[in-house]
Amino acid sequence: MITICDVGPRDGLQNEPESLDAHTRAELVNRLAAAGLPRVEAASFVREDAVPQMAGAEEVVKAIERREGTEYSGLALNQKGYERLVASGLDRVNFTFAVTETFNLRNGNRSLADAQAGADAVLAQSSLPVTLTLSCSFGDPFEGRVDPGAVAAIVEHFDGRAEIVLADTIGVATPSQVRALVERTRASGVHLHNTRNTGYANALAALEAGATLLDASCGGLGGCPYAPRATGNIATEDLVYLLDGEGVATGIDIDALIATSEWLEGVLGRRLEGYVYRAGTFA
Repeated sequence: MITICDVGPRDGLQNEPESLDAHTRAELVNRLAAAGLPRVEAASFVREDAVPQMAGAEEVVKAIERREGTEYSGLALNQKGYERLVASGLDRVNFTFAVTETFNLRNGNRSLADAQAGADAVLAQSSLPVTLTLSCSFGDPFEGRVDPGAVAAIVEHFDGRAEIVLADTIGVATPSQVRALVERTRASGVHLHNTRNTGYANALAALEAGATLLDASCGGLGGCPYAPRATGNIATEDLVYLLDGEGVATGIDIDALIATSEWLEGVLGRRLEGYVYRAGTFA
């Protein structure tokens, strides 16, 4: 069985124009866990002035009703964020940096070398399992296409010390590119945006190449505030529908996912990017 991590409470909501209160964000986490998600990214421990939608991460975590069978993760970009995350009581660290110099400077105000050093420091001290998400693994909005060899070198540096996720942050990858890079790096998973409508094909390509972890976001919410025109992630319920149809077990209740996206549509007051929550399943 593969693992699907719903990043909606973090990556999904961080790009919304309005901020939701901590209780509502925790309710989203709870609904996703109740739908059978094996992993939910609950919060982001970043500066509130930089990403106000993620303010009050500790309050969100406190309001979560922990459910057996669900692992609750959080995102950190630096040492301070890591320390806040550990103190909050979450189960897993998602430490993130980009594979390019420019995006690291824009997104984290640090060089690529400093970002890697920060990841090394976290891995050396963390008592929690660590996922290392490498942003812009297929393309950078400022530098263009990324050399697969450069990504492979970064992955090799961290080999055996963390769960590695390759992120198509701006949604430029195609299936052959995803398949090739997952095979080359033996990365555990992928984080896919559907900006150019290739995300679901890329997910299947990643699985064929040996990935066992897929990030997705309920309703297809998401985007990066620091990546121009970066639209949402692949939608969790659309991904589950696809995988169920392909005979890939997920253990997730798609009807509960659809209900969650319907609820979230009402909370946000707009139609979401996903399709299955509007079209429904098909017997």
